Amino acid sequence: MIQLTENDLEQIAAKGITKEKVKNQIEIFKEGIPFVHLVNAAVVGEGIRKFTTREQKSLIGTFDEKKNGLSLLKFVPASGAASRMFKALFNFLDAYDPKKESLDAYFKRTNDTALKKFSEGLKDFPFYKKVQERIKGKAANSDEELYLFVKEMMSEEGLNYGFYPKGLLPFHDYGSHSATPFEKHLKEAANYAKVDGEANLHFTISEQHIGLFTKEYSAVNERLSKATNTVFNVTYSYQKGSTDTIAVDMENNPFRNSDGSLLFRPGGHGALIENLNEEEADIIFIKNIDNVVVPKVQEELVNSKKMLAGLLLQVQEKAFAYAEKIDNEELTAEMMLEIKEFLENELNVRFVDKYPSFSIGEQIEILKDKINRPIRICGMVKNEGEPGGGPFWIKNAHNHVSLQIIESAQIDMSNPKQVEILKNATHFNPVDLVCGVKNYKGEKYNLLNYVDHKQGFITEKTKEGKALKALELPGLWNGAMAYWNTIFVEVPLATFNPVKTVNDLLKPTHQVS
Repeated sequence: MIQLTENDLEQIAAKGITKEKVKNQIEIFKEGIPFVHLVNAAVVGEGIRKFTTREQKSLIGTFDEKKNGLSLLKFVPASGAASRMFKALFNFLDAYDPKKESLDAYFKRTNDTALKKFSEGLKDFPFYKKVQERIKGKAANSDEELYLFVKEMMSEEGLNYGFYPKGLLPFHDYGSHSATPFEKHLKEAANYAKVDGEANLHFTISEQHIGLFTKEYSAVNERLSKATNTVFNVTYSYQKGSTDTIAVDMENNPFRNSDGSLLFRPGGHGALIENLNEEEADIIFIKNIDNVVVPKVQEELVNSKKMLAGLLLQVQEKAFAYAEKIDNEELTAEMMLEIKEFLENELNVRFVDKYPSFSIGEQIEILKDKINRPIRICGMVKNEGEPGGGPFWIKNAHNHVSLQIIESAQIDMSNPKQVEILKNATHFNPVDLVCGVKNYKGEKYNLLNYVDHKQGFITEKTKEGKALKALELPGLWNGAMAYWNTIFVEVPLATFNPVKTVNDLLKPTHQVS
């Protein structure tokens, strides 16, 4: 039995966490999190829909026609710091001294391909001119110039890009200015999430960065508002302290800091289901902060988003009509069959084999439960080797089959059959979602009721040289939405353009001209 001291209980209460929650999390460490059971990869025609050009135009038309009476929101997870993006640059500063060796010697000694690529593409980075101006005349030679360039970018006395949130770094160079992902998301919202001249955006950020975000908003708002004829309503929230999870040592006892206090760690992006749950819009677009495109792809992106939203409105209309009929007890045997077929064919719901043996009353309850759920339409791109979650049919412990976005860490790689299914995956998830979170009466679902808590992750970390185990909550678009009704749709690869490392900014898809 885990013993918690008075100080522990005070610390837990101060974070807004209950003692029971902490004990439940410790039990999860003890039991371990089972791997998911893959049934099949979702592919086009079996779990992923693909629309013809004509069908896409029709769905875009549906969205354009119906959006005016609705509230729209763009929800952007944006708390990621840029430190991981600059890992190669930090390593270079640690490993290279321009006074002791040449760059050529450094490259031969370390085979640092990432830094070599960075140095060769230097002039194509959106921050090149800004950094160059700051180090002008300070370098004795070109080798030292590269070192000073990187130092100016990364050091606290310089631009301090390593501390910045990824959303506020310069990504695209327009000559007159360089645009941050934050600015690009505002511009996107003006193109597909605007109603009556207003666009609503919500960014989840780290509390320490609020000043930087409000400063950036002030800097770009007037110019963008004028250019897009849009009033931007921007709000922010932070990952809640109450969603932090307890860390344990390798024997599953609470891990203690050197001062004896308990160690809690952020619960990962799955914690943001709480932030999403506080938003009230009719349609919510979700997309990661670092996934932005240059102007030549803008139209394709906008049409893709409108297509997904049009599909949401189309299936919602049917789902709402059926849900109302169930509530009004207007059901015949034919209507029950029609609702079941709609759930199976359009919302990918699977029924247990013994469903036909249930009484009529039980069947109605099941139909009512299945149709009254939030709906997510998820864009899927063809897999071209990028890391990320994929679309699969999975079976849970109760033998219920459903469509889910699954990360490779959730799959048992020692099981050849599961690995074979993984290899059959043709698409992956670029975090491109359009969500409907209300029922037919306009009442918002409590999204916390639709989380599969068995889909978290246990990872091993270290703190002050000691090994520990950390618990990540079920991911926002993974287990946190496990019990939503789910539709996967193929979207163009061009709409997926993330920046995981600084060198990704050199890709043609991030070059404006």
